Amino acid sequence: MTGTVVAVVGPTAAGKSALSVALAHALGGEVVNADSMQLYRGMDIGTAKLTPAERQGVPHHLLDIWEVSEPASVAEYQRLARAAVDDILARGKVPLLVGGSGLYVRAVLERFEFPGTDPELRQRLERELAEVGPAPLYARLREADPAAAAGILPGNGRRIVRALEVIELTGAPFTASLPEPTPYYPSVQLGVDLDAALLDERVALRVDRMWADGLVAETRDLVGRGLPEGRTASRALGYQQVLRFLAGELTEAEAHDETVRATRRFVRRQRSWFRRDPRIHWLDSAEPGFVEAALHLVTVGAE
Repeated sequence: MTGTVVAVVGPTAAGKSALSVALAHALGGEVVNADSMQLYRGMDIGTAKLTPAERQGVPHHLLDIWEVSEPASVAEYQRLARAAVDDILARGKVPLLVGGSGLYVRAVLERFEFPGTDPELRQRLERELAEVGPAPLYARLREADPAAAAGILPGNGRRIVRALEVIELTGAPFTASLPEPTPYYPSVQLGVDLDAALLDERVALRVDRMWADGLVAETRDLVGRGLPEGRTASRALGYQQVLRFLAGELTEAEAHDETVRATRRFVRRQRSWFRRDPRIHWLDSAEPGFVEAALHLVTVGAE
């Protein structure tokens, strides 16, 4: 296991967190968070962040590092996550990179350099986005780089702006800036999934539990800390819908039901992203002996 990172990836609500804690106990490991929304302080209920008790004494790194008003930076995450992984390795422990944010996982495990940014160009594109909305910018992206457009939702203005910025800065398609996978660390990658119908049911139960645990109150508190102004955090599943409820755009029941639907759509996108990677060993978390099978894969894969 020396020098090896164990990645635990897959769709929301499939069972990644529970597996990571079990593996940490078995391997002498520590968890490095790779869920982009668990990086935010105060976003606990809506991100299903493990409580200190649920972590069962396992150290967890890169939780609660940003205020909700701060935009996410994958490049900054990469720097912090690699520092955490290097520290864990230096102490003879096993780093467990855990989360469903595919780009964040790739940024840590692979030689992945991010194109630079130009504040004036970014400001111009963001001003255009504010004035005309995402549709005209998406049409421009689709013409300039159809492959990039196919991987970005038409309403995701932040990612559309970033893709257009990279195209203008480099003169090359945005997709050309995403390198072929070259390992930065040796790794064993475990994918956690469930039967689609069962996962859909689990998503609905998770949203019910979030509401019962106080997601609306948590969101209301985060409004006072800048959540509506946070370009990244305000779009987090659950929080986005509750913000619309608090603004009078949805009833509370509509916000709840839309959270379920949006999470199920997100699960399908996550599954599609991770299933394209042949290096991931897939496990069904409903199968008996699931944890033992994961441990076997880690042991065999690290030899």
